[in-house]
Amino acid sequence: MAAFLGESAYVTMPPAMAAHARMLSAARRPAYVFSSRLADMHKLTLILLLAASPAVAQAPSMESAPLVPPFSTAPAGTALPSGWMPIKINEQKKPTVYDLVDDQGTVVLHATADGAASLVGHRVAFDLKSAPVLSWRWKVSRLIATADNSVAGKEDSPARIVLEFDGDKSKLSISDKSTLATGKLLSGRELPYATLMYIWSNSEPVGKVIRNPRTPRVQMVVASSGAAGVGTWQTLSRNAVEDFRRAFGEDPGKLTGVAVLTDTDNTGEKAEAWYGDIQFQSAAR
Repeated sequence: MAAFLGESAYVTMPPAMAAHARMLSAARRPAYVFSSRLADMHKLTLILLLAASPAVAQAPSMESAPLVPPFSTAPAGTALPSGWMPIKINEQKKPTVYDLVDDQGTVVLHATADGAASLVGHRVAFDLKSAPVLSWRWKVSRLIATADNSVAGKEDSPARIVLEFDGDKSKLSISDKSTLATGKLLSGRELPYATLMYIWSNSEPVGKVIRNPRTPRVQMVVASSGAAGVGTWQTLSRNAVEDFRRAFGEDPGKLTGVAVLTDTDNTGEKAEAWYGDIQFQSAAR
């Protein structure tokens, strides 16, 4: 995923990294390339951290069983199922609180964000075309009133499913390569080729593709929309291969990461969400 730092990013960065970030800004890179407003880059850091997290660096082989461990297999109040790890942006950024809770006899992942942003991620490694249908359940307690996913300073969502992909980076634009190169400099790790997010939008129609306002390497697909479903479980299914093609104009490479994300650090609001099990299935024949 990509790279997000706090307001004091230039102060806390090593001098060489800070100089490089300022150089890119001075060269009139697009707004999503690291600039003096690195605090606005938090969703990209989340992506980067999923890719770089040592705790989940060893991805299991998923070629024959493209599944991530279900949240429902763990007892409420205990540690996350094997492979799932909470991932912070940095020590300065307030993290979202995630815990396993019982919901009417089924254990689900509960998320609470209060001006916060962090995720729970799992590394995988399989060809999504072998099981392209992504199915999951989620529920939110309220919308984020001032959120707007097309505006950098308002880019929050009460619930997200995040998919990270490998690909041929040699064919990316110069600006995209610069973004990836700077992220690698800051992290010491390679960034993903592309990231597809499923989000709960305030008002955009289900199925709409929204480009991340900072980089085209992150695209969002509206999976739930509006207040009508707030407070109730939404059972959803999307063909992620088809959505990737619509968002990026090409077939997806290998799927390398799956995460959930509830975030309110841009708007400073509060959000609460619940996530059921996430599954990948073959397309209906």
